[in-house]
Amino acid sequence: MIITRLQWMVLQLSRKLWVRATAFSLLAVATALVAVLVERYIPEDIPAKIGADAVDNLLNILAASMLSVTIFSLSTLVAALASATSNVTPRATRLLTENSTAQNALATFLGTFLYSLVGIIALQMGLYGGTGRVVLYVVTLLVIVVIVATLLKWIDHVSKLGRVGQTTDRVEEAAASAMRDRHRHPYLGGRPLTAAEAMPDDAVAVFTDAYGYVAHVDMEALSSQCEARDCEVYVAALPGRYVEPSQPLAWFSTACDDDTLDAVREAFSVEKVRSFDQDPRFGICVLSEIAARALSPAVNDPGTAIDVLGRLLRLLALWTAPLVREAPEHPRVHVPPVLATELFDDAFTAIARDGAGLVEVAVRLQKTLRTLSRMETPGYADAARRHAGEALQRARDAMTLEADRERVASIANTLPG
Repeated sequence: MIITRLQWMVLQLSRKLWVRATAFSLLAVATALVAVLVERYIPEDIPAKIGADAVDNLLNILAASMLSVTIFSLSTLVAALASATSNVTPRATRLLTENSTAQNALATFLGTFLYSLVGIIALQMGLYGGTGRVVLYVVTLLVIVVIVATLLKWIDHVSKLGRVGQTTDRVEEAAASAMRDRHRHPYLGGRPLTAAEAMPDDAVAVFTDAYGYVAHVDMEALSSQCEARDCEVYVAALPGRYVEPSQPLAWFSTACDDDTLDAVREAFSVEKVRSFDQDPRFGICVLSEIAARALSPAVNDPGTAIDVLGRLLRLLALWTAPLVREAPEHPRVHVPPVLATELFDDAFTAIARDGAGLVEVAVRLQKTLRTLSRMETPGYADAARRHAGEALQRARDAMTLEADRERVASIANTLPG
């Protein structure tokens, strides 16, 4: 999905834990006070039938319990983040904090605590009459139902939070989403920029004044500048690339004023860390990093590396699905493709290096590359053969048993071409 800079900023903001917690808290406070406004519509004989004075005890119980539950849940999340940092990779912790289940649980617990607190204060101030207590009582019962449902879901989530398998699942899901989006829009809605395409000799480079990774490119903004000035833009920095003031973000096909250069520069969002959204390579890099850490002598977990190879195969296979290419939405914006050789380098270099001495990892790597070499995606066959050859050479240098070397070589020799 191609989104504008404003939509991207709203999306990033919505993933912040404090945003959701604040929204739930404000909703909770408003809910606690709404009884004051609607009590006039409640029949006066209802309080006697319901016994709405019991709402005081319910609110006190909720206020006491929800504060403890919120603190405990937050401590659990922090422990899970620490576990993921040490056992998986620090690059995956962002996905854990942005998980909707964790955010909804913490926001619900905090919101319920504030709801109870505001309700108790309003009761002590005498803001509620008898009918107002009825409304507060009914709403409190509904809140309890929501809490029970949230707790059940949270318990299931906590049982897996921070584990290697669950964290790896999150990374694969984020990477798969980015891979599918890029497969549908290989040039972000623009026209392909290939090595054979000539750029004008008088093209003007647009530089950034920041140091960091390109997180998002606003294609709509770039296209608008092109339409207004009847020219072309050639993107030089795809999402995921590290940029600094000496490297161009893009090239403008004709001379332009400072305002235009600023507008083009602002279309590139530069962040301190890489983002999964428009960057399919980042998810693959993180998965490869998980495998490399599992293969380190301190962890010594080749099973996780083999599991990651299966996940990488599934991700790279996503680009084999046939799609009907539509006309570019922004024909004046030229965007370079993500090359197969870059994806393979990100995916397999570290695993081939760190798993060279383990026959089970080396064999699975060769089988993975053999499968990829048979796919019809452009560039896959050549990239797979190159990495298979490099991995075989690493295995020959690292393995001490000749039989292990022969097992790996027998699979590498079955690659086509």
